[in-house]
Amino acid sequence: MRMKWRHWAYPAAPLALVLLAATGCESTSGSPAAEPTAQPSTSGARPVARVCAKPAAGPAKAPKGAVTVDPAKVGDLTAKTKSNPPKTTFWLRPGKHRLDPDRYSQVIPKKGNRYLGAPGAVFDGGKTNQYAFGGKAADVTIRHLTVQRFVAPPDEGVVNHDSADGWVIEHATIQKNSGAGLMAGARQRVRASCLRDNGQYGMNAYKAKGRITGLVVEGNEIVGNNTGDWERRRKGCGCTGGIKFWAVNGADVRGNWVHDNRGTGLWADTNNNDFRIENNVLEANDGAALIYETSYNAVIRKNTIRRNNWVEGRKYADRDDNFPYATVYLSESGGEPRVKARTDKIEVSGNVLENNWSGITLWENADRFCNSPANTSSGDCTLLVRDTDRCAKPAISKAPLYADCRWKTQRVDIHGNRFVLDKSVVECTVMCDRMAVLANYGTYPDWSPYQGERVAEAITNKQHNRWHDNVYVGPWKFVAHDPSRVLDSGQWQGPSYRQDKGSTFRAREGD
Repeated sequence: MRMKWRHWAYPAAPLALVLLAATGCESTSGSPAAEPTAQPSTSGARPVARVCAKPAAGPAKAPKGAVTVDPAKVGDLTAKTKSNPPKTTFWLRPGKHRLDPDRYSQVIPKKGNRYLGAPGAVFDGGKTNQYAFGGKAADVTIRHLTVQRFVAPPDEGVVNHDSADGWVIEHATIQKNSGAGLMAGARQRVRASCLRDNGQYGMNAYKAKGRITGLVVEGNEIVGNNTGDWERRRKGCGCTGGIKFWAVNGADVRGNWVHDNRGTGLWADTNNNDFRIENNVLEANDGAALIYETSYNAVIRKNTIRRNNWVEGRKYADRDDNFPYATVYLSESGGEPRVKARTDKIEVSGNVLENNWSGITLWENADRFCNSPANTSSGDCTLLVRDTDRCAKPAISKAPLYADCRWKTQRVDIHGNRFVLDKSVVECTVMCDRMAVLANYGTYPDWSPYQGERVAEAITNKQHNRWHDNVYVGPWKFVAHDPSRVLDSGQWQGPSYRQDKGSTFRAREGD
């Protein structure tokens, strides 16, 4: 698996969901727990998928034709999977199912196999086995099963370890594993499941060869992941999150409750495209609720986003770092009509952001582009230039490579959102109140055509990034061009920047 370095800092089918209010819910996170969170009074508040507390029960009897798996026989699931043909349904009896005590012991499904857990069926790795389900077979289904205590290595996953295509994971609880709870393949469906307290990721949507297409993540509870605190152990690795997406082309992420994760809630990183992130509740994550990074074309709408980034935002403020760390962070990402998708921009609309550490930051690193030593994407290039070596002097200084060798934050349309901030709730005095569009001063390498303020001028004034028709409640400030330009709403709307036309600003609710 490729690794990359994080670069946050400057410069540097019908589904029955259990929908309940998030009132009085306890955190299961290994990170500092937020207090129980009630639905806010704002009109955009949404119910949440409270899956972990009340998982849907599996079949109490073996379905007709199913092979019954006995928890009293160690390795019974592996043996019966081997001895039965593809498309077999397996019913796991109540109890703790175990593999042989070898770290590489695992179930290798055959195409179309179905694994159904009875009420109380648990597949337990005993802190010995690395993987639960692996192999390349397509169209495997796992339902109503708890998978826990497997010890996958960093960056690897326990369920669908080999990122096979067409898997369906429904009404499952995947918890207390090392590495990622599950990986993802093309056409994967993850629905109404609890991804809880896993060591690195709830899910790592990564495929070693090729891109993941047609991914659906719907109605899940994603909570308490990154118990191993990997950003501290591998400083700046960018290797954690409730879910991390890599090179996913077409994803619907809807109706999930993503909360109390250590670090970022949802993180799309490196050449993702065509995302719809909608009707989620993202709350009380230590870091940003959402990062969309070096990626393209997304709709982010009708989400409730509250109480995020308190831990990481405060950490940087305590260091007097004036970068506008935000709860929604769009980094070198934008709309690109030449990359096929359901939209040709990034639209952020109809969301409620309440009492987060800052709001939305649009950022572009002037020193980060294909073939630059500052490119932290492990040798990847943009979706417009597949051959990284083309991005070199003198060709990079001229069209089309001057534009196409950079991931650009462009065509971002932020409208119809409600931004609420009460500093007494966040318990902050400075640097938690910002909306921003900016870049750093380009410096290297010496052949770079992006030196100086060229990128800062482009992202601020020339790349069609626009806020309009939003509602602001609280003491909001605005950052443009670079971190030193902190503006009030009048300056932000004025002739120099012309942002937030049609928006309203109030000091507090009721004004």
